[in-house]
Parts: sequence; C-alpha cells; structure tokens
Amino acid sequence: MICALASAICFGTASVLQAVATRSIAPGTGSGVDPGLLMRVLKQWRYLAGLALDGLGFLLQIVALRHIPIYAVGAALAASLAVTALIATRLLHIRLNRAEWTAITVVCAGLAMVGIAAGSEGSKSGSDALKWALLGAALAILLLGAAGGRLPDKARALVLGLGAGLGFGVVQVAVRLIDEVGLKELLTNPAVYALLIGGGGAFLLLTSALQRGSVPTATAGLVLGETVAPSLVGVIWLGDETRAGLGWLAVLGFAVAVAGALALARFGEAPVEGAVEEAA
Repeated sequence: MICALASAICFGTASVLQAVATRSIAPGTGSGVDPGLLMRVLKQWRYLAGLALDGLGFLLQIVALRHIPIYAVGAALAASLAVTALIATRLLHIRLNRAEWTAITVVCAGLAMVGIAAGSEGSKSGSDALKWALLGAALAILLLGAAGGRLPDKARALVLGLGAGLGFGVVQVAVRLIDEVGLKELLTNPAVYALLIGGGGAFLLLTSALQRGSVPTATAGLVLGETVAPSLVGVIWLGDETRAGLGWLAVLGFAVAVAGALALARFGEAPVEGAVEEAA
C-alpha cells in the first residue's frame, strides 16, 4: 500500500506540471484527438519532468499491483487528485475552499478503510481468453477516442477522459497478467500488447481531453474509468479478496475515496493563468 500511495504522489505532482505545459501551447486545427499535440508538448520541460514522475509512479504501481488487490491500488490512484490539489496550493498559490478540504479528508478516510480491509493479491493468473479480451479492449479504446473526438465539447471531454481512464485500467490489469518475463513469453503474451496500446492511447486521449475540453468533466471520466472497471476485473476474474468479514468496509472505502476524488475533479488540471510564471 505504501508503494501505491507513493505512486499517487508521483502522478499527482506530474499532473500539475503536465497541465501547465499542455495549456501553454496553442491547440492544433480541428476538434478531434490531435496526435501532433504530444509532439508539441514534448518540447516543454515541465511536461518532460511530469513524464519522469509518471515513469517512477508507474514502477511503484507495478510493485503495488503485484502485492495488493487492484481495487486497493485504484483507490490509492484516485487520491492523486488530492495530491494535485495540495501541490497546487503550494506551487501555484491556489486557494482551497472548505468543500475541497473536506473532499481531501474524505479521500484519506476512504483510503484508510480500503487499507484496513484489503486482503492479499488474488491467486488467479488469468486465462488466455482474458488476455485476448484485454487486447481487444485496448483497441476498442482507440476507436472510442476517435469517435469521441468528434463530439460536442462537454461530451467530448467526458468520452476522452473515460477512454483515458479505461486505458490506464487496461495497464493495471495487464500488469497482473504478465507473469513470464522471458523474450519469447513477452512477445507471445497478448497482455503485453494490451499494456502498450492501452497506455499509449490513454496518454493521447488524456492530453487531448485536458487541452480541448472541460477539465472537471474529463477528470471525472478518468477517475471512473481507471478505478471501477479494473477493480471489477480483479475481483471477478483474478480472485482479489478482502480480509475476512471486511468486504463491506472495502466497498465503502473504495466508494468514499472515489467520491472524494470526483469532488476534486477541477484539479485534474491546474489553472493556467499566471501558473507558468508562478511555478517558475
């Protein structure tokens, strides 16, 4: 659980840096998903620093996923918005209102409940059918992003954010489905390709959603996509469990943590006016 929380800190800090970098460049033409946007933001040092933190956070997430249930990792990752809010108060001098401080407290309470109730990682290795289904889901997320990019502003932000969250969810499940690390095993495991496609697609959809649409709407879709779906897969198909008699506490804590994160959805991206100068 410590690794999952450390991962949330990395992701939460990275989001502030990436948000400022993303909004500091001019959007491309059209209203759909813009693949060239990634090339433009990669010239921003803040975005690169955020990617470095994302990389560290991903490594910590892998360690967490190999030791605790996916639902516990998902609840911890939802807390990255609370981290973003706290970082924004220090780095960008953003004031939090009473409701937002309450939401941060709620997230912490939910995480505490999940931590108390969480059992060990599920013992099921996952069938070949599940691995191929995961690859199909990763490809479907790309199609969802292509279709969502043509929707009106608010609907586009929600669909792209949800698609990004599902992509990150694919990555979480794929980590659990990769047991063999030999070259032959990696090349023939559909979960490896699902991880690459899901992760790459998620970054593209999230960058486009934050740069072009409503941040709270996109972030709400992101939080729901990366927590609920992979957690269900972990419980139903991978055998994730809770401590004896504490299943209700795990469900309650998970719901409380996600609800608190949704209340902090505006911190899916920090405000950009004056943010670059203040961050510097």
